[in-house]
Amino acid sequence: MVLEATSTNNVRVYTVSGSSLTSKLPDWLVRRKRRELQKDIEWTRRIELIQDFGFPEAAMRIKVTPDNQFCMATGVYKPQIRVFDFSNVAMKFDRHTDSENVNFLMLSDDWTKSVHLQNDRSLEFHNEGQMHFRIRVPRFGRDLAYHSPSCDVLVGGASSEVYRLNIDQGRFMAPLQTQAKGVNVVKVNPAHQLFGLGTENGTVEFWDPRARTRIGVLEPQVGDTGRMEISALDFRGDGLSTAVGTSSGHVLLYDLRQAQPWQVKDQQFGLPIKSLQWVEPAVGAYSDDGAKVMSADSRIIKLWNANTGKLFTSIEPTNDINDVCRMPDSGLIFVAGECAEIQAYFVPQLGPAPQWAHFLENLTEEMEQKPQQTIYDDYKFVVRRELETLGLTHLIGSPVLKPYMHGFFVDLRLYERAKAIANPFAYDEYRVRQVQE
Repeated sequence: MVLEATSTNNVRVYTVSGSSLTSKLPDWLVRRKRRELQKDIEWTRRIELIQDFGFPEAAMRIKVTPDNQFCMATGVYKPQIRVFDFSNVAMKFDRHTDSENVNFLMLSDDWTKSVHLQNDRSLEFHNEGQMHFRIRVPRFGRDLAYHSPSCDVLVGGASSEVYRLNIDQGRFMAPLQTQAKGVNVVKVNPAHQLFGLGTENGTVEFWDPRARTRIGVLEPQVGDTGRMEISALDFRGDGLSTAVGTSSGHVLLYDLRQAQPWQVKDQQFGLPIKSLQWVEPAVGAYSDDGAKVMSADSRIIKLWNANTGKLFTSIEPTNDINDVCRMPDSGLIFVAGECAEIQAYFVPQLGPAPQWAHFLENLTEEMEQKPQQTIYDDYKFVVRRELETLGLTHLIGSPVLKPYMHGFFVDLRLYERAKAIANPFAYDEYRVRQVQE
């Protein structure tokens, strides 16, 4: 079993699961074509990290529970929630919902309590057995956050107000009135509980939860990009560092004590930033050069140094990205995208493999020792002039010849047979030349 690997800046990224590896074939077809599949390189190299790790059409959101024992994801179609158990490396259960999910949060250390913001203006609270409660919010929501000291669920959306639902009292509290037309991102600082609101107007408002008043406004500017919105936001655990993602594809790093960013990073695609995460050095990581930032738009995931802005590595899935989640204190990254399977990537230099997937360490070590077989090892590259010599021009356009650059790939056995027919005395001529030399 071999993993597909890529390398950027001498940092290897192993594709653990994804649409390019795990070809979904029915069991009856696998049994019928077992002998043929043994010759399929992609099939023989496949690896299934977690059983049924995906959705019928696409995955929308994915998060790991605080106890690092489970993973919850939402996807379509039909809209549903799936929970995966790491200890059994399999899906624990799935639960269908009435509408698609926008975002969700864990309210407990495991999966048993969660709140889901749906695209029909509803908030759904789920427990281990069923959907416990549903309530409508006044406007369509775009993001939500949970403030544990006050038991408030904060919902921002297509309104200047951020709604507060107190789950202790079971009622809406007075909303937070912003100066923007809409709120795209809602975050709570894990160190001192400061609220961060990324707005449609391109500003970040900071609110004190104790007085419920605005204490500061950040106005990010990047060159002459014009009007831009705040599409992503994340606080670092030190309570001071803040990462801000914009709709123009830029990431700005701020110290809360300063109005100017100390680092500006361009994602290079001009697409809105969809996910931002601070990545602290993991225990046992091969590389320890300070904190990193993992930024992702719909095309590419980039990990780069927070102090210097130097690129660490990048991951470019084959499908559009919807959400990114990193397994804490490890080098395993989950990607929810516009494909049936949830893709997983392992970066050994970012951190070790989690305990439930310790076999990844052995697989990566084997890859360093054993060279990989390329997909064209059994093919011969020929140009059109050589095809004419071999008398194979009539096969152009058929599946036998695979066009590539200025020539074609032809099966090596067919090439040798055609060469023997075209020049049956080739071996005798070769032997005479060898004797003369």
